[in-house]
Amino acid sequence: MNVMAHIETSTNTESFLKSLGFPTVQVHEAFTHFDFTKPSRRVLVIGPMGSGKTEFSARVWRDAKVALSKSDTIKEITAQNGVDRRSVFFLRTLLDDARFPDYPEDALAYRGGYVQCGKNIARIKDSFALEKFLKKFPDIGTWIIDEASFYDERLAYVVRNDSLERGTLYIFPTLILNFRKDIFNSTARLMLDIATDVIPLTAYCEHPDCLANSFYTYRYYTVNGKECPALFFDPLIIVGGDQKKEDPLQPNYCSRCDNHHYLPGKEYTYFTLKPLGEKAAAGDFNPLKEELEYLKNRMEESLLYKHMLKRYESDKDGDVYMNALFPACIAEKALIYLFAEQNLIPEELLLKLVNELKFDREYMRKTLSDNRRPVNMDQPFLEGLY
Repeated sequence: MNVMAHIETSTNTESFLKSLGFPTVQVHEAFTHFDFTKPSRRVLVIGPMGSGKTEFSARVWRDAKVALSKSDTIKEITAQNGVDRRSVFFLRTLLDDARFPDYPEDALAYRGGYVQCGKNIARIKDSFALEKFLKKFPDIGTWIIDEASFYDERLAYVVRNDSLERGTLYIFPTLILNFRKDIFNSTARLMLDIATDVIPLTAYCEHPDCLANSFYTYRYYTVNGKECPALFFDPLIIVGGDQKKEDPLQPNYCSRCDNHHYLPGKEYTYFTLKPLGEKAAAGDFNPLKEELEYLKNRMEESLLYKHMLKRYESDKDGDVYMNALFPACIAEKALIYLFAEQNLIPEELLLKLVNELKFDREYMRKTLSDNRRPVNMDQPFLEGLY
């Protein structure tokens, strides 16, 4: 991984403070304005949800407005090949439509505020749409692409090639880790490969009894007022807004430290659920069907419940872990995991199980679509195959 950190040394800051009569103190790095003079940079701004990634982008936007007010002398060091890095365009994913519904259409919105970008903001679906914008706005020198991990892998090479060819600057405020504390996906891994700069941000752990730094995004549901951690096999992408929700189908997100980031069901996923999927892929699908039926209708008879009880019954936070069984559509989520992430379940078997177990078709349709594995849930399955 090629990562160059462009961070100002504290020497000048320390000398300045001493000149003001400060005693010898711990001097931290100065928080500098953004540097638009260096070409061909690809800057990852990473951190958990709520750490200020998009707010950082708003600072870049404001700094660009100040830099644009300078003379042509400045343009000589911020522009080349017909692009000026002081000209900024902000791109958001189409999946993000529901996140800030109460802000203006042209708002670069973050928690606690926004800046209005006028015509220099848009939503795109994929890397092909990005290429169209690059051609449409050839003079833009800085592209801020929010949540780059939500796009196809091709995006990484589109931006790398463009930045090298034209000297353009790219900034990616994005999640690198998912709620499982894993690299978000292959796009996130490629973004790490092509980055020239990484700016990590942290947040306070949002547990009420903690002030530790948090690097992780925590997903949980609120059911009857209880905190219900997402199970490990919860769908990778669930699109929703930033508002607090008490819907057993709609998760909440916050930042949490290691001690308060609850992630039940990981061992079950690898010891039980995935092997059941492998058996089904080999033709023996009845054990999987039985477990899914238990998850749907008789949770206490499921292997998941027995695993959870054995694993967390004596844990000091056992009640919180066991709350993970309260959210809705756990059986549907298990099937989505085997189909969309593990590629173990063929579409015909998925449709058969959905039909026979009376799964929530609308939930599965939307979730599979958001995770780029769309399935027509209304099509008939072929009876003779299974």
